[in-house]
Amino acid sequence: MIGREDPKENDLFFTCSLIDYIARKTKNKRADVVNALGRKNISKIYELADVYHSDNIDRVSDDFIQAANIPMGNFDNIRTARYAVPSHWDLGKVFKRLILGIAREKDMDIIDALFAAYHSFVTDKIEDFNSSFYYDAPQNILNAFLYGKIEP
Repeated sequence: MIGREDPKENDLFFTCSLIDYIARKTKNKRADVVNALGRKNISKIYELADVYHSDNIDRVSDDFIQAANIPMGNFDNIRTARYAVPSHWDLGKVFKRLILGIAREKDMDIIDALFAAYHSFVTDKIEDFNSSFYYDAPQNILNAFLYGKIEP
């Protein structure tokens, strides 16, 4: 291992951060961006994340928006946020941890776990910047996914 974390975990972090960046840029829900990108593009981003990470994220996002023909939506959780908004890097970290937990707990491939995470009710809760769910401990977020409910 080079650095503080496994390089593939860092690639997943970038992949999730780019998904969030594209969602914000196109005003789409994260699940809609994942659907539009599809398995092929997401796998490409994940496999080449170390290269894409060295490039301008605006250009990289524009390339994938165009390649996947992602339309402008009307989901704007940034505009409706009443409190501090986490960055796309912050959400990349939240989703990376969730996906790694799902992959470990369900014995799933990373890309399958990514699709499972973004298509769960947990993503709607994370996207609500007016709630405190985004700030919950990573294990609590994973448990919400695994058990299908949020514990008080």
